[in-house]
Amino acid sequence: MALKSLKKRRRIQVVALAVVALIGATALIGYSMRDGINYFRSPSQVAEEPPTPNEVFRIGGLVEEGTLVRGQGQEITFNVTDGGASIPVVYAGVLPDLFEENQGMVGTGRFIDGRFEASEILAKHDETYMPKEVVDALKEQGVYQEPES
Repeated sequence: MALKSLKKRRRIQVVALAVVALIGATALIGYSMRDGINYFRSPSQVAEEPPTPNEVFRIGGLVEEGTLVRGQGQEITFNVTDGGASIPVVYAGVLPDLFEENQGMVGTGRFIDGRFEASEILAKHDETYMPKEVVDALKEQGVYQEPES
């Protein structure tokens, strides 16, 4: 009789330990990913509902023609648009080689005092590439044109 209760107690301990380990692993994964997930927003979404200054997110669209200004040092300013709204962007760093006006871009950063302060800027990779989120946002505004093949 004592042998069966000992086996039963061991089994319960193993199951309890497995549950605790699973909860701990889930908590660690959630904690490590809290800053790694960046939500995408189009310029129209940012204009309608501006995010808080401490929220890091991605914005994408076209670099608005006539707004690209290279300032002192490495600071660059431009507007990103999806045809419905235009958001000013400031970036201090080296831009990708393919970055230019009327081309697709995605930036990561924060929306502070009415402008997007980018920590990273990505440009399209070739003549036909544009991130799906950017294409969807441009189609929603009716400005997207299919690339010529």
